[in-house]
Amino acid sequence: MSKDSRDQMPDFAFRMMSAVMALEDWLFPRLDKRVAGFGIREGMTVVDYGCGPGRYTLRFARLVGGEGKVYAVDVLQALALEYVRQKMQANRLKNIIPVLADGYKTDIPEHSADMAFALDMFFGVSDPVALLAELHRIVRPEGILILDDGHQSRERTLEKLNWSGTICAVHPSDITGSSLALGTSCLFQTL
Repeated sequence: MSKDSRDQMPDFAFRMMSAVMALEDWLFPRLDKRVAGFGIREGMTVVDYGCGPGRYTLRFARLVGGEGKVYAVDVLQALALEYVRQKMQANRLKNIIPVLADGYKTDIPEHSADMAFALDMFFGVSDPVALLAELHRIVRPEGILILDDGHQSRERTLEKLNWSGTICAVHPSDITGSSLALGTSCLFQTL
C-alpha cells in the first residue's frame, strides 16, 4: 500500500484540530461517559486507530490498566504520535504503544487486539478496503471493532463496509446511531 497524502492533514491543521478538541473536551466533558459504554476491561489489548492527539487513547490506557496495552495508531501523521508520547509522559502511562502506519498496515501482531476503535476518522479514509482489512487482521476472531461515522452519513459508512468484504454486508436500514460495534459474527450494535 502506498502512502496517500489524502489521509494526512497539514501540521497546522492538525494543531488547530487538537486545540478545538481540547476546548470541546473542557467545555463538554462527555468522552468519559462514551468510553465507559464501550466495555473496555482491565488487561485488554485495545487499538485506537486514527488516534490523532490521543483524546481517546489516554482514557483507554487508564481502563486497561498496567496489565493491558493500547496501540495508538495514526496514518502518516507523525505529529499525532508526538502528541501521544507527550501525554504518555505527562500522565506517566507505560501501557501505550505509538504506531505509525505504513499506508494502513501496522506491525501490530495478528489477532492480538480484543477491541479496535476507528473513531471520528473513517470519513477521511481514502482506501476503506485496506483499512478494514488491516483492522480485521489485528482484531481477535472474537474481538470487536467499534467504528464511528465521523463526518459522513451512516449510508456512506455502510457503503464503505460493504465494499471492504472483510467484515460482512449490511444494509443502511439495519443500524442507526453514531457508532457501530462490529464483531466477526456480524453482530451490530448502536452505541
